[in-house]
Amino acid sequence: MTNRNMTEQELQQYLKERFPKEDASCDWKEMKNLKNSFANDPHKDVVSYLSGISNMEGGHLIIGVKDGSLEIVGTDLSKVGFDKTSVIHKMLEQCTNLPEEDLSVEEFITTDTNKVVWIINIPKHYPRRPVIAHKKMYQRRNDSLIVMTHEREEAILKEDLGHYDWSAEVVESATIDDLDATAIQAALDGYCERYPKRAEEAKSWTTKQFLDKAKITKNGKITRTALLLLGKEESVHYLNHPAEIVWKLQTGEERAANIFYPPFLLSAVELRGTIRNYQIKIFPSNALLPTPVMKYDQRSLLEGLHNCILHQDYTRGERIIVTESADSVMFQNAGTFYEGRYEDYIDGKRTPTQYRNPFLQNAMVNLNMIDSQGFGIHDMFENQRSRFLPMPDYDQSTDRHVIMVMPGQVINEEYSTTLMENTSLDLTTVFLLDRVQRNKPLSKAARARLRELNLIEGRHPHIIISRKIAQITRKEAEYTALKGFDDGFCKDLILKSLREHTRLNRSQINELLLKRLPDILNERQKNNHIDYLLKYLRREGKIHVGPNKYWELGPAQQNSSSEKQS
Repeated sequence: MTNRNMTEQELQQYLKERFPKEDASCDWKEMKNLKNSFANDPHKDVVSYLSGISNMEGGHLIIGVKDGSLEIVGTDLSKVGFDKTSVIHKMLEQCTNLPEEDLSVEEFITTDTNKVVWIINIPKHYPRRPVIAHKKMYQRRNDSLIVMTHEREEAILKEDLGHYDWSAEVVESATIDDLDATAIQAALDGYCERYPKRAEEAKSWTTKQFLDKAKITKNGKITRTALLLLGKEESVHYLNHPAEIVWKLQTGEERAANIFYPPFLLSAVELRGTIRNYQIKIFPSNALLPTPVMKYDQRSLLEGLHNCILHQDYTRGERIIVTESADSVMFQNAGTFYEGRYEDYIDGKRTPTQYRNPFLQNAMVNLNMIDSQGFGIHDMFENQRSRFLPMPDYDQSTDRHVIMVMPGQVINEEYSTTLMENTSLDLTTVFLLDRVQRNKPLSKAARARLRELNLIEGRHPHIIISRKIAQITRKEAEYTALKGFDDGFCKDLILKSLREHTRLNRSQINELLLKRLPDILNERQKNNHIDYLLKYLRREGKIHVGPNKYWELGPAQQNSSSEKQS
């Protein structure tokens, strides 16, 4: 913190010249009791303003002055006990994603009145990483602090990252001796598989020539990519990053864990072998005998691991997490989808135009670890379909992590196998119907697509498979239960029962209708729907509430009933 010797009047004049008005980048705050104003009052405290200003272009927060006049009132620091190090640490602790670089505090103590003023210099947020305080994202709108709008969040998440590539940086102090000889040989084998016409020539290259031509090193200099893919475990310290893949097994009471280090070219394969993979039996509807399939497709497991390595946002300093449970494997890496959404790549038609780590991507392509045409996700989905298993999903992903779950167990055997054997449906449609059977949310566009193909019925969010698909999958009874009887049938049933029994109380009407309403509705929703049916019939004059809150036929219905009896 920098001390400045100024009187109260001189400091006020200095602040007016330097910060003439409040706007998106500047705010004046009194906050006399800084201890209570630092991180205790969402939308009003220091950390909320740090989030709001950083999520614009950065700026300044002046503490200890009156809002609107810049009159010096001072702030009480004696009870706080912050020094330069602790206050910065407190800010970073309370504000997720707040950049540490250029975050600073200037302290002014007036020489005549001994009042303390702070100027907090707030850096702009990292590209595509909004700053979070109190589990919310804030922004400035003119001179006001508001919860971040969807438009502002989208603008941040789509910011241009420029040409910075963490994976391409040269590590000057590292040498070829820091690379693993076995990994280098495996890399050469992968290169020769990828480019068979160059195989004979590649085998005659020196190690330095090969690494440069495979675009793993730069003019013989070791890059971060080289250390990630081929580096010795003891050379990880050069990266200043926890280059680790954590594997955890959680199946009931059984637990196990292990950590895998570079060279990731080898350790990814080793980790794949750790995942418990065995045969399960599927009973396709067109076969007399069960079909044995492996619980997980080996290529898909490796694809999931390689995707984590490739797409990890290494600037966040996080580890890759692989969690194995009894019926699935979950892959987690830092960052968000870099271009588009995962649904865009299911049909295999979209090709990515850019990558978060382009240097690493190029090397992994050359070593035959990945493809560059966007078929990876498509192949994983196709492999699941061909093995009659549920589709992979990314539903647990957040604004900080991409999380992919690979199912290894059938959810509804008859539905899944019969549906996936119907080859007239394309892969994207199968994916969407798979979400219907698992009660997963569907976008408006996805619902429109399925409705156009007559594959679903019902109103959002109570979507069910259509009669057409129910017949394909031999789920007619389930379809009828999910759909329930229509309103006309239920209204007629109420009137018929009242004609037969003269009057019914609400519990009797519930007993009459609840089992006939759609199973997809919960108990509260069913009761609300019965309320609607009764109100409709009452407005039509067909029923009314009689003594003791019993429902009875309206006069017209009673007359009609008497005429029929006579």
